[in-house]
Amino acid sequence: MRNKVHIIWHNELDSTNNEASRRISSLANLSVLATFNQTAGRGQRGNTWHAAPGENLTFSMVLKFGPGALPPLRANRQFRISQAASLGLLDFLAEGGISCTVKWPNDIYAGRKKICGMLVENVLAGEYLNASVVGIGLNVNQREFPPSLVNPTSMACLTCLHYDIKELLPRLCEHLRVRFEALQNEDTYLLLAREYTNSLFQLGSVQDYVDCASGALFSGTIVGVTETGRLLLQTQEGNLRDYAFKEVNYII
Repeated sequence: MRNKVHIIWHNELDSTNNEASRRISSLANLSVLATFNQTAGRGQRGNTWHAAPGENLTFSMVLKFGPGALPPLRANRQFRISQAASLGLLDFLAEGGISCTVKWPNDIYAGRKKICGMLVENVLAGEYLNASVVGIGLNVNQREFPPSLVNPTSMACLTCLHYDIKELLPRLCEHLRVRFEALQNEDTYLLLAREYTNSLFQLGSVQDYVDCASGALFSGTIVGVTETGRLLLQTQEGNLRDYAFKEVNYII
């Protein structure tokens, strides 16, 4: 894959992921739909994504699989997309002097505050992915947030700078493209997977979590993820647990 990123800006959209899904058949690999005002942004767990109009980056990148695009990817390996996208975001933020980690599975944290969220939606063709829509919301210039958001931050909050979001987006997309290219063969993916694990928020430290099934609070240490994206937590009693998304909550 050596496609170029093609960015399409919209003044307003309900959701960039929704728009990308509506146009998925006509969009080429690495097409990006961005908007200055997202009126019904969607996040993980069915949450809405709040972004002040014109202040942040809200966009979706379309990935296609097959000839002239990304190589075929089995559906049971779809977590690789989240890994690659997360590292692309970390690369971009580090370039701007902002050190971040990945709060599993794909939230980006600066310290203990959330600077970026992601929603990956896939189109399947049998056992393989036909396409993926990688929706990203990155807090850039916003400094005031609704009280319902527990721990938000932004690039401007962290650096005291003001950014041109139209100038930032091509740079960010280039970092994403480079990381997605690493999915082309197993050797480069294994390096990427190791880097993702080493970038996990709270990796190797004892922290408190909630088991969603039982409601029980427990202390554990993140030790990695499985190939399918399940979080590996070792309890203080030495037991290794693995959790899917929505099966465990962080206490932050």
